[in-house]
Amino acid sequence: MKYTTIAFSFAAMLLLSGCFGSKLATGGGSGGEVTGVGGGKAFSEPAPYGMVMVKRGFLKMGIEKQDSLWGKETPLKEISVDGFWMDETEVTNSKYKQFVFWVRDSIIRERLADPAYGGDESYKITEDKNGDPVTPHLNWKKPLPRKPNEDEQRAFESLYVTNPVTGEKLLDASQMNYRYEIYDYTAAALRRNRINPEERNLNTDIVTDPNEVVMISKDTAYIDDEGRIIRETINRPLSGPWDFLNTYIVNIYPDTTCWVNDFRNSDNEMYLRNYFSNPAYNNYPVVGITWEQANAFCAWRTDYLLKGLGPEARYVQRYRLPTEAEWEYAARGKDGNEFPWENEAVKNGEGCFFANFKPDRGNYTKDGNLITSKVAIYGANTNGLFDMAGNVAEWTSTIYTEAGVDAMNDINPQLKYNAAKEDPYRLKKKSVRGGSWKDPESYIRSAWRTWEYQNQPRSYIGFRCVRSMASSASTKARITKTTKKKRK
Repeated sequence: MKYTTIAFSFAAMLLLSGCFGSKLATGGGSGGEVTGVGGGKAFSEPAPYGMVMVKRGFLKMGIEKQDSLWGKETPLKEISVDGFWMDETEVTNSKYKQFVFWVRDSIIRERLADPAYGGDESYKITEDKNGDPVTPHLNWKKPLPRKPNEDEQRAFESLYVTNPVTGEKLLDASQMNYRYEIYDYTAAALRRNRINPEERNLNTDIVTDPNEVVMISKDTAYIDDEGRIIRETINRPLSGPWDFLNTYIVNIYPDTTCWVNDFRNSDNEMYLRNYFSNPAYNNYPVVGITWEQANAFCAWRTDYLLKGLGPEARYVQRYRLPTEAEWEYAARGKDGNEFPWENEAVKNGEGCFFANFKPDRGNYTKDGNLITSKVAIYGANTNGLFDMAGNVAEWTSTIYTEAGVDAMNDINPQLKYNAAKEDPYRLKKKSVRGGSWKDPESYIRSAWRTWEYQNQPRSYIGFRCVRSMASSASTKARITKTTKKKRK
């Protein structure tokens, strides 16, 4: 009898195995319990080139002890931010030139494919390897001609202008326009913007109006018949997912004239002519960049990266400007210092300054520099970031308000508004952080807040990019001695 029972049980197991496989149903041998499914291999994000990781953490944003030299109160709030990647230095002339040259070369390729300049169709890809039509795009694998023929030469020459007085041949900055699109995931996710009216309000006491008109704002841009960039914000009824795709066209060439417009009665012609064009300044921070141009660079840098990645590109977050909170959190370092270095002094015991700023009235050279300095010649803070104080002040993505962080959430704080050309000028103030080579000691503190209009280039404002991390891994909090004492 015992052997009969064993044989019957074994037969039953074979029967189950035949019906459901070697594991019970989809439970993986869990006996019917829900155990979850495997998601495949986790994406391990490599460190982006030239960036450092700033781990998530907590900060008392602002300054508790107000300084009479500041002349105004600085909002104070306890906030937390998630981890992100940040450029270890400000974006340099060299890196920004790569952007300018990419735009230049893309225009050349467009014209080489144009019948008016020879019509070489191999510079445009219009179908895939199977011969099926695709959205026309440039063929970057085809090199530009080294020995251009007459038509090709005209395409090259069309991007340059000659000064009729001096005879200098220069790249036509007015043609360096970059068009890009950004899908607004946040706006698309808002419940009020759902296509289905029944999904806009979860309150079952409210009767859904199927004819409700939901208005949305969409940024768009185009170039008119006279070659001018027209940027508009369209307000229209919600119609579909395309309403959240914003289009921008930005002239991306730096305003080199800022060196003379920022300083009247000052002989800065040399910087106007050389700072961006002379390779001697390649490793200096790019200046004369508006907030709008900085955003265009971030968009181009993202697209440039994604084209070089495989399927895992869907996990990679976009390059962008840091929020005001992220910038201060990163600048203060791991210990939340007042400056990006450990003490309140601005130079060490040997008299060497920690940053490039204006140490004394009228004496710009006391720290060893007159204007900007090469990036990373001063020490990094504990996050591995260089020049978070001085050298050039830096754009953030945050709109400037006097309320500052008080008007923001305490988790990943941000106030964002992408003002259009037709908006009142007061809405175009963006927060600028870090102080610059022309600013005194008080202005280079990590908590110091100032602003500039988003379309205003300055010889003392640059930027650096950040990128949200693809994943935010959980960690177990460490219990410090201070925490133990509080528990007692």
